[in-house]
Amino acid sequence: MEDGFGRKIDYLRISITDRCNLRCAYCMPADGVPLRPHAEILRYEELERLAGLAAGLGFRHFRITGGEPLARRGSAEFVARLGDRLRRAGPGSDLSLTTNGTLFGPVASGLRRAGLRRVNISLDTLDRAKFHHLTRRDLWPAAWEGVEAALREGYDPVKLNFVLMRGVNDDEIAAFGRLTQDLPLHVRFIELMPLGEGCAMGGEFMSADEAAALLSAVGPLEPLEEAGDVALAPSISGHAPRGAGPADCYRLPGARGTVGFIAALSHAFCGGCNRLRLTADGKLHPCLASDLEFDLRGPLRAGAGDEELAAVFRAAVAAKPAQHGMGREAAAAGLTAKRRMSRIGG
Repeated sequence: MEDGFGRKIDYLRISITDRCNLRCAYCMPADGVPLRPHAEILRYEELERLAGLAAGLGFRHFRITGGEPLARRGSAEFVARLGDRLRRAGPGSDLSLTTNGTLFGPVASGLRRAGLRRVNISLDTLDRAKFHHLTRRDLWPAAWEGVEAALREGYDPVKLNFVLMRGVNDDEIAAFGRLTQDLPLHVRFIELMPLGEGCAMGGEFMSADEAAALLSAVGPLEPLEEAGDVALAPSISGHAPRGAGPADCYRLPGARGTVGFIAALSHAFCGGCNRLRLTADGKLHPCLASDLEFDLRGPLRAGAGDEELAAVFRAAVAAKPAQHGMGREAAAAGLTAKRRMSRIGG
């Protein structure tokens, strides 16, 4: 699949729920958001069919997201079935999971046995009180248990997603860097995006360059040869931490893991964008920062055949913009984003 700008589109992020057990300040209001009725959410068998179809069209990287994907009943069993289907649909398919970690510990072993190998855990602080303040839930011990379980069960790589917030967690950048020296963790420092609740947090924005400057106090950052997010650095297995994302990756001297910077605003990486997003209610999004979407649920439930559904994927790929509209006037860019991150899948 190739879009109008010559970009190879081979990465599908699949949101399986808009529900979450946390209320992160940059993602949701304190009282949550109105949830879509269950009837509007794609059933697991529908998600499996669409993922298998995407694999047949050339998609190779698949990531399960939410909301919090593990908040949906039966998600662990779904991961196992989806992994099996993707292996049968096409060689080289890669399946991963993004989670806040709080529900991951108890299912980490089962998911590993089911074939899941890679996991990203969103964790913005190592301080329990600050975690409570940011997420409005006192669940830091459960989140850290998720990290420990991922390492214990041999997931490779284990990535930590850290959203940069000036005056909130910028004092922990060095601590997260030191984690990669002691543990085979791959920390990704992510610029705060003006989406949903994040729109009201402009004063907390911190660039990736600023974060890198603070991190250099821990030690010099050694650039890693990479292709997308494929950083050539030792991990648990001694192999590269495979991925298909946009991080610029580095290693601190002697570190077992890596650090990376995802600078969606200060150094937009749209020229290398390789993804579509499938929302839990069955819409394909060509761009995270746009409300442009293509309906799959309607034709799917109306009995559409594979070719009709494939045409929706092709239309979404063809509609990918040259770049996102974040940080610019939405009218000038022709892009808006009314959906919250929890309803798009990140």
